[in-house]
Order: sequence, then structure tokens, then C-alpha cells
Amino acid sequence: MYSKKEILSSKKLVALLISLALICLLVFTITIQLEKQTEQVEKPEIPPETPQLKEDSEQAEVQKETEPSQTLPPEVEEFTEQQPSEVQEQQKENQQLESPEQYEEIQEQETEEPSLKNFAKYCGIAIGTCVSYNPLKFDQNYRDILIREFSVVTPENEMKFEYVHPFRETYNFRLADEIVKFAEENGIKVRGHCLVWHQQLPSWIIKGEFTKEELMSILKEHIQTVVGRYKGRVYAWDVVNEAIADDGSLRKSIWLEKIGPEYIELAFKWAHEADPDALLFYNDYGIEEINKKSNTVYELVKELLRKGVPIHGVGFQTHLTLERPPNPDNVARNIKRFEELGLIVEITEMDVRIREPVTNEELNRQAEVYSNILKIYLSSSNPRTFVMWGFVDKYSWIDYTFPGYGAATIFDNE
Repeated sequence: MYSKKEILSSKKLVALLISLALICLLVFTITIQLEKQTEQVEKPEIPPETPQLKEDSEQAEVQKETEPSQTLPPEVEEFTEQQPSEVQEQQKENQQLESPEQYEEIQEQETEEPSLKNFAKYCGIAIGTCVSYNPLKFDQNYRDILIREFSVVTPENEMKFEYVHPFRETYNFRLADEIVKFAEENGIKVRGHCLVWHQQLPSWIIKGEFTKEELMSILKEHIQTVVGRYKGRVYAWDVVNEAIADDGSLRKSIWLEKIGPEYIELAFKWAHEADPDALLFYNDYGIEEINKKSNTVYELVKELLRKGVPIHGVGFQTHLTLERPPNPDNVARNIKRFEELGLIVEITEMDVRIREPVTNEELNRQAEVYSNILKIYLSSSNPRTFVMWGFVDKYSWIDYTFPGYGAATIFDNE
């Protein structure tokens, strides 16, 4: 028997599933309509064929039918070479898909169970969450939901400076290794978080009276040791995290004070040297809309690109409150301008906190906020990955960071 809170949380998850499914159906329907319109274009008149020409034409048609299609996307071509009959069968089924009812019927026949990650896959994106070592180790229900629903994980704390580099001559990767191992064993991709931040630094960094050159050497060694350890296993890194203050200025930190603004571009260069194939992101909160802070981030990454610094994307953390959800049009325009620089935009830490006690109506509004951000992101030109900062309320950082707020994730404490 489900509690009232469980039913309400289920509604939040259903809203996400429905929004993904409906958007996929919309995109699919538009694609089919465009294909039909192309087929209906008036063809030029073809003069009568002579017997010899007709025979040659028939032979050409036979040859054409035996050749693989040259218009498929690269990933489909690769799959076709491996299992052509299965791809052709799936294409036939897709052409018959005309209504949500048929979509649901086909889904029931699939071997893959309905889940966030499977619906997201049909939309061409990955969906993820941050994870913490303790619930991953000791909570079976947490592990089951994680495996079922998500295709990307971000270690919440276990790759941060104070965790992996507690003493100057000592690294400790035990917890991070466990998370990466779990992800690999279950076919889940890993986002690394984070290499350079002004918080969660070990005391030896904070209290150490290092020169500029010494601190640069320490930071370079740290970045290249961490990134190098997971080379080829972590697909992307939040290289620099929250380097811009809320007023749009460079945030005061030990890195800025001792090294100077160049620490940002140096961090990206050092990370790229350690793993040239990893995607490298600047990550920050409060930059979902066009505002003073996001304008500074925009100018920062634009300048990094101008200098040839290896930066590939910007992470919109998207920590929201129900009282003040972002303006959808503003978010869409903001994503667009970063993408026009040639950068990837990923939603990297989304949650929507609610002032307690929480009501049914507030949970429904929260589901709308999640759904709206997801729709905006999917409508952008190059959506890749949508990550939530946790998926169960009892393990969320919100409860101990923002007193009086809670219920920020898509599952409740049960």
C-alpha cells in the first residue's frame, strides 16, 4: 500500500516520463511528415523506356535494393553493419507508429522496461544523477533505482579535492574508485566533479603559505593525477566550478588570490593534457537565465575559446526554488547563445526545493518545473546530458544546506 507522499512523488516521476515520451512522439511525427512531403513532391515525366532500357533499369533496381542505404546517420550505419535485419525491422515498426496508444503498446512488447534512461535514449540524450558512496554501498533500493533509471552518474563529493587529496603527499581514491567501478559494471557513464573549486579544500591547502609557483605546481599535479587516473573512464569533467560570484565578478578564492585569473585557463590545459578525449566543462549555478552572472560566464568562455583553451562545454547547475522558477524563454535564449559559440550545454545538477511543509499542489507545480526545463533543453540544438542532483529526498544536500526546505528530488524518502 502506497502512502500519500509516495503517490505524489510517483506523479513527479510520471511527469518526467510523459514529457520525454510526448516530445519524442512530437519529433518523430514531424520527421515522418517531412518524409511524406518529400515523397509527394511531383516527379518529372519520364519518357517511355525501350525494352533494353527497361531491362537495364530493372537490373539497376535489383542492385539498388541489395545496397545498404547511404543516408543513415553514422551511428545507425554502424549498427546496420552489425545487425541489418534487426534495424530494418525496427524501421518498419517505427513507420507504423502513429499514436501514443500504439507507442505504449510497442513499449510493452520491448525487452527494455519503461524508465527515465530508456525514454531519454529515444530522445537522443542521457539522463543522470549525482551519487554518494554511503547509500550506494548500503541501500539496495537506492542501487536498484539508480541502475534502472539513470545512464550517467556524477560523484557528489568523492572526487573533490579534500576527498582525493587529503594531505600534500597523499591521495585517496577508494570511494571514487568504488563509484566508477559500480558505474562501469552497470553500463553507466561517469561525469567527473570537480577539479578546481573554492570550497571543500583540505586544510593543508587553506593554511599553507605557498608561493604562486608552488600553488601552480600543486594544482597542476592534482588535476593531472586525478584526471589521469580515470583517463578513458570518465567521459567529462567539471574542470572549474563556480569561479564567478553572484554579482558577476571573479569569485575570491585561494586560486585567484595566489595564482591570478589565469588559473582558469591553466586548469583546462592541464586537464586536457591528462586526458585529451575527455569533455571539459565550466560549471556554475545561477546561470540558467541571461543575467549579470551568466553574462560574465559567457564572456569568460568566449575569451577562453579565442585563446584556444580546450573547453568544450558549460554546465548549468540549475538548483531552483519552487517560488522563483526561471523564465523558459530566457533559459532557451541563454542556451542558444552558448551553443552558438560551439559549446555543449549540459544540465548538470538540477533540483527544485520546496518550502516545508509540502502540499500536493506544490509537488504538481514542481513536476511542471522539471518538465519545463527538460522540454527547453530538448528543444535546443545540441542536447546531450540532463543530470539531477540526487534522486531521493532523504539523501539530498538540500535538507542540511537550506533549513526549512526539502522534497527537491523526484523520489521521496520511501
